[in-house]
Amino acid sequence: MPKWLDNAIFYEIYPQSFQDTNADGIGDFQGIIDRLDYIRGLGCNAIWINPCYDSPFTDAGYDVRDYYKAAPRYGTNADLKRLFDKVHSRGMHVILDLVPGHTSFDHPWFLKSMLPEKNEFTDRYIWSDNIWDGLDGVSGLSGSLRGISQREGCVGVNYYSTQLALNYGFEECDPNRPWQQPADSEAAAATREEMKKIMRFWLGLGCDGFRVDMAANLVKGDPGKKGNIRIWQNFRAFLDEEFPEAALISEWGEPSESLAGGFHMDFLLHFGSSHYLDLFRCKEPFFSRRGKGDVSQFVKRYKENMAATGGRGLMCIPSGNHDVPRMRWYIDEEEMKVAFAFLLSMPGAPFIYYGDEIAMRYLDGTPSVEGGYDRTGSRTPMQWDDTTNAGFSSAPPEMLYTQIDMSADRPTAAAAMADENSVYAEIKRLTQIRLAHEALQSNAAIEFLYAEPNAYPLVYKRSCAAETVIVALNPSGREVTVDIDAADGKAIYSYGKESSLRSGRLTLPAASAAFFAL
Repeated sequence: MPKWLDNAIFYEIYPQSFQDTNADGIGDFQGIIDRLDYIRGLGCNAIWINPCYDSPFTDAGYDVRDYYKAAPRYGTNADLKRLFDKVHSRGMHVILDLVPGHTSFDHPWFLKSMLPEKNEFTDRYIWSDNIWDGLDGVSGLSGSLRGISQREGCVGVNYYSTQLALNYGFEECDPNRPWQQPADSEAAAATREEMKKIMRFWLGLGCDGFRVDMAANLVKGDPGKKGNIRIWQNFRAFLDEEFPEAALISEWGEPSESLAGGFHMDFLLHFGSSHYLDLFRCKEPFFSRRGKGDVSQFVKRYKENMAATGGRGLMCIPSGNHDVPRMRWYIDEEEMKVAFAFLLSMPGAPFIYYGDEIAMRYLDGTPSVEGGYDRTGSRTPMQWDDTTNAGFSSAPPEMLYTQIDMSADRPTAAAAMADENSVYAEIKRLTQIRLAHEALQSNAAIEFLYAEPNAYPLVYKRSCAAETVIVALNPSGREVTVDIDAADGKAIYSYGKESSLRSGRLTLPAASAAFFAL
């Protein structure tokens, strides 16, 4: 485990929407550099940048055209290296989004794979051997394209029809479809080794690791995920040998599988079995004053994952990401403060999605941009201040990457930083507390003390060799009192009216949070 992950607090940047410095309406690398002190001031010491490679952008950069080249709209490879250097000069780390499962339709590998003549890229993608075999029912593929070239056969796609599935082989090959190659085939190995070269390239330039897109879907025909676990163990061995301080974080959603594959961390996501949505993304979120939520199934599954992973790796809980409606769509700013007290006191590295720290809104009905569809409303330009285009860009409004929040009361970073009662200010307090207390950081143990069905509060104990901290959260609009197995504690953090922990009796006012050092 890279040592720097012990106290990492990540800030996710969607580069298109973060800060534009050349007036083309799209964010760029220089914009990120210009805002590094803002990110550091919030208390984040690590950054995750969504895909920034050359791309036709039919899916916002998750359709890579050249893995070795930065997208010109953001800058050059030299600009990205300079960004890495500026991040490191502040004692921070930066990871890139790796998209290993598919490429764009105009990637040179794919253009060569379409040729009828045999060449080194013929088997780089998953092709059937007959134009009438449309890859129907193939596990791990969402469909196929046919009739697109002189080559006989159909080619598999991972998600959109512009994202062609790379060939890492099949765990279970269908004997009636001889074009399915095993995961240990020469062609599958060639794809895997090329991805190692790509990782080696960016790590050599100063990147500190990768968040891996669709990590559970490289090997096809793999219902038990054994093939995918095995391939990531291979990647893990490569990184341990050449780049032992490089972080590897998965978009998988099942820690018992991803951590077995050697990932340092797995996200708990809007898909999978984690009950992540129960927290603050459902009709009755647990972190709501209405007090109708239920955290028990989340805790039950979390404990099951802890047991299944045997203490290996970390389960990370993001405030949001580019694929889901913003937290502010479901809960208000005061409720968000209690939610962040949870996010910044749980094990694993917390991830804050850009703009969540100022309670940016999800803009429902925003026209789709670059394959965003209903996700586009969570990808709108960062709102920095009250100047033109909220300080995001000096381009004419019609040139902006997406429409901007035009509300008169839209939140801005400038206003949030000036308000000691803002969500931003609360997050800053929480990051300072987390960084000051090892028991609240990534690797410290957790024990849930109170997490009952359809009940409040949520209470857990974080502990390490040096200290123990009780975290008590009551998002509901009513005072609660529960008995827990804990001695008297001294409050090291409090939000809302004063809470108390005396002789094992915990009292929490409505809409409050407290951390007690034992």
